[in-house]
Amino acid sequence: MTYTVTVEPTGEQIEVEEGQTILQAALRQSVWIPFACGHGLCATCKVTVLDGDVKVGDASPFALMESERDDGKVLACCATVESDVTIEADVDVDEDFKGYAVEDFNATVTKIVDLSPTIKGVHFSLDNSMTFQAGQYINLQLPSCDGVRAFSIANAPSNNQEIELHIRKVEGGAATTYVHEQLTVGDTLPMSGPYGQFFVRDSQPGNLIFIAGGSGLSSPQSMILDLLEKGDQRQITLFQGARNQEELYNSEFFNDLADKHDNLTYIPALNDADDDLSWEGFKGFVHEAAKAHFDGRFANHKAYLCGPPPMIDAAITTLMQGRLFEKDIFMEKFLTAADGADEHRSALFKKI
Repeated sequence: MTYTVTVEPTGEQIEVEEGQTILQAALRQSVWIPFACGHGLCATCKVTVLDGDVKVGDASPFALMESERDDGKVLACCATVESDVTIEADVDVDEDFKGYAVEDFNATVTKIVDLSPTIKGVHFSLDNSMTFQAGQYINLQLPSCDGVRAFSIANAPSNNQEIELHIRKVEGGAATTYVHEQLTVGDTLPMSGPYGQFFVRDSQPGNLIFIAGGSGLSSPQSMILDLLEKGDQRQITLFQGARNQEELYNSEFFNDLADKHDNLTYIPALNDADDDLSWEGFKGFVHEAAKAHFDGRFANHKAYLCGPPPMIDAAITTLMQGRLFEKDIFMEKFLTAADGADEHRSALFKKI
């Protein structure tokens, strides 16, 4: 059984299969509904049902309160329909968002490399090409793991029949443990994508700052490669943070890239290198490296942040103190399942 969902105020219509969520159907038909977690926890995809029968699904009572349910609110990532339905959604799409439809793929592992003691680079060949924007992510289904896991794409969109992921092993994490200990070259896994609203705003002027921590380097790597391939002339500064030299991966790659491109500056920072006499780079946290490099003044830049929540929050505070504000800062937090149960609030939305 298939039902029609009309999305107001645009009037766009999507076909939703029985048991399929409104969000799943919309993304596969290039209709944008804002979302973040995709699992009923964050309330980003909250919409209002104007007409028709909808099942709320497994929405968190914190993300969708009882009073909101009584008022016809549902979360598009959890809600399924039982008739033709009309919903009202916040569909103010960024002009730089290309809105590529989500598709399903069979992804075959072609290479696994040790990027650091805790991070593996996993390369896949797809059974069909995936059109995506640099900075977006995919969902991967792993054996013996409930649900899917999200991983940011590290390669440039021009290489659209291959996908590179940087996967950090999370202590006790079933999916990442499987990747690090059992996944082998030749394995084929279900993958879907692209997802996400993390991408370079090409229409907005200003030089670019990228701040990455841990495996959060993946999205900035994709974005920077794409910018350089397209011949973008804006100044690009990448700050990469790690605990020590062992965890600082792809540094030689970015040093070489910076040598070849006058508009790219690469600054790695180690926050646990006080006793490392061989390290001649910046010692401290990555947001401190950014503050030192720009002398605490970030005006007329756009900043893209990707990494664990503490790094994101520290970077936002530093950038805003340096006269960069909400409209100039874009982020992708790397949350584990444990993080999801303890919602981190960004300093971006606090008065400082």
